[in-house]
Amino acid sequence: MSAQEPMPTPLHGYVGFDTLTKQVELKMMRRGFQFNIMLVGQTGLGKSTMINTLFASRLMESKGRLDPAEEMRQTTSIEVVSHVVIENGVKLKLNLIDTPGYGDLINNEQSWEPVVKYIKDQYSVYLRKELTAVRDRHIPDTRVHAVLFFINPSGHSLRPIDIQVLKKLGDIANVIPVIAKADTLTLEEREVFKERVRAEMQNNGIRVYPFDHEDYDDEERALNSQVQAMLPFAVVGSTKVYDVNGVPVRGRQTRCGLVNIEDPSHCEFVPFRNFLLRTNMHDLIDTTTYTYYESFRSKQLLALKESSVKQHQQQAQQQHHM
Repeated sequence: MSAQEPMPTPLHGYVGFDTLTKQVELKMMRRGFQFNIMLVGQTGLGKSTMINTLFASRLMESKGRLDPAEEMRQTTSIEVVSHVVIENGVKLKLNLIDTPGYGDLINNEQSWEPVVKYIKDQYSVYLRKELTAVRDRHIPDTRVHAVLFFINPSGHSLRPIDIQVLKKLGDIANVIPVIAKADTLTLEEREVFKERVRAEMQNNGIRVYPFDHEDYDDEERALNSQVQAMLPFAVVGSTKVYDVNGVPVRGRQTRCGLVNIEDPSHCEFVPFRNFLLRTNMHDLIDTTTYTYYESFRSKQLLALKESSVKQHQQQAQQQHHM
């Protein structure tokens, strides 16, 4: 049972420790923040374009085709692209982890294994550095804070392999599902598809971010409920800017007209960007540390302890028989 917090003692003058938040802010501004995003999905769903759209910068080389006759370029191994971006004095160190397009092959059995292994390997690397006798004051953090899972806008349902991969990833990292290239669906088709995906995730016990923590207050729980009702985000990515009556608009030109990606009536890019970068980035980092990494760490240390006990028992038996 935790001890009850004492009542605040009144101060009879200004002391100055209310500047602590400013002190922390200045220190963090100098050091910068680390954020690691993994992209998972089939080849050709616009994963690189979406990252470039999110950060309003050319951070990843698109593998999209400029000509329909051109052969689709594929990511054949896990590739990490690192950048430092600065906005209003805030430095953000980004690791963008592009994964091979799973589900592209005829036999896709175990095709998610390299992705799962990569996430667990980063936990292992961090744990090893944490357990060293003389460790760095600030351990480089390569742990995956967010997995953007791109769903093919088929309009039907999740494929069996999608369900398998989502289940595997949801157990070890923050997974945020998005319907890629959502402008290929009508608004009615989009809503029906979202309902089907949500139902399939619930029926298969798939865990996606956000989910409620014990330390969340009522306001945070209410905000999470709003996001959970919106998942998966139906997004459209584009780095092209068009002139519409003298106003620059980021969007995609289609046969039916211009899709303004920042117009909520066209797609959910803006709520997705706000959720990922403007309201929940810090919570994604915290959840990775205190939920997923902590679970991994506990299991590893417990296994290490059991292994040590067995080793001592074997040594004791050997000495007994000598």
